Amino acid sequence: MKRAPMLLSATMLCLPMLSGCAGSERPDSGCGQATGLCVDANGVLTKDGKPYKGVGVNYFNAFSRTLADPTDTSYRNGLDVLAEYQIPFIRFMAGGYWPNDNKLYLENKERYFELMDDFVKAAEDRGIGLIPSLFWYHSNVPDLVKEPRNRWGDPESRTIAFMRRYVADVVGRYADSPAIWGWEFGNEYNLEQDLPNAADNRPAIAGELGTAMERSEEDDLTGEMVATAYRLFSEEVRKYDKHRVVIGGGSIPRPSQWNQRERGTFDQDTEEQFALALEEGNPDPLDVLSVHYYLYENTRFGAPLDTDKTLGLMQGTARKLGKPLFIGEFGVGEAEEEGGLVDHELAERRFGQLLEAMEKADVPLAALWVYDYWSQKDWSVTGDNNRAYQLRALQAWNGRLAEPAGGGAS
Repeated sequence: MKRAPMLLSATMLCLPMLSGCAGSERPDSGCGQATGLCVDANGVLTKDGKPYKGVGVNYFNAFSRTLADPTDTSYRNGLDVLAEYQIPFIRFMAGGYWPNDNKLYLENKERYFELMDDFVKAAEDRGIGLIPSLFWYHSNVPDLVKEPRNRWGDPESRTIAFMRRYVADVVGRYADSPAIWGWEFGNEYNLEQDLPNAADNRPAIAGELGTAMERSEEDDLTGEMVATAYRLFSEEVRKYDKHRVVIGGGSIPRPSQWNQRERGTFDQDTEEQFALALEEGNPDPLDVLSVHYYLYENTRFGAPLDTDKTLGLMQGTARKLGKPLFIGEFGVGEAEEEGGLVDHELAERRFGQLLEAMEKADVPLAALWVYDYWSQKDWSVTGDNNRAYQLRALQAWNGRLAEPAGGGAS
């Protein structure tokens, strides 16, 4: 039976301009001894023992491209360019997307980690931080071990056993690397949970890629299942790394996330229900409040989209929980259309407006979607394409964050 959580009024949330909230104090996290990102006892994001704010990029397939083709070490040049733009860290997929992508790890682990060692060393050499997302695609591991997707919620499942094995191998191997800034579970699992039309949104079937050949209600995810996976992942990471942040990797809740869970409908949530969905989607022992934020939506809270309000509510909830806000993805696609025409200048203006709103909201950590990803040409940003202005904008923002006035508590 689902509990009926108390609804929080807007006045019960911390306001974005406040640096802390009563009741948000955390146990001593040992951040003074930590390498990489850590959250201190007051809920402040730190790096190497000092308060930290920064904006990086998603370099989604930086490692998986060399996993697919060991001769492809193009990530080295990519990291060189990011270093030139003073981009401090990348978020990336640290493993396979489809089940068949795990073949090398399963059959030749030594070679697999030779490739990953080279990748981590390249980041170390260039002073670029890494936030690896270990289980990016939600059905990859269950399909790999021949279980339905709901086994993410079963601590005794083969899915969880594989998760523990991979965490032991990866986190155990790189816990001492100065390049590692934190550890993320996966990508946007919360968007898959508690869907009233779950039967129409089950994982893809692609037998040639190693997926299951049938789907059923056992492939449907609930919030409880995802929370269980987050908890077990966090506990496993902490066996090998006591301090770096552990991140769920979720997106901003769907506009109806709370109502999906509690009432089985797509009715839009109120502001108070949105705050509850954020909290339930980033449960303890996760260290940060993870969201992905784009300008896709026309409405939220039953009204036209208000970016400042939405960012303010996310910041307020994060500060109430003592968990720094991490916008793990944000961006604006190139193909912005008005009157049926692609308008590059409009895309650039909208990107600037989004960055301005995020900076105004004092977001402590964020990562652009997406750097050097040819499969999404309308989103891909490189140092030499017509979207390079985004790297310049991030460089300028990081410069402002590095100034003494921008280095306070988040």
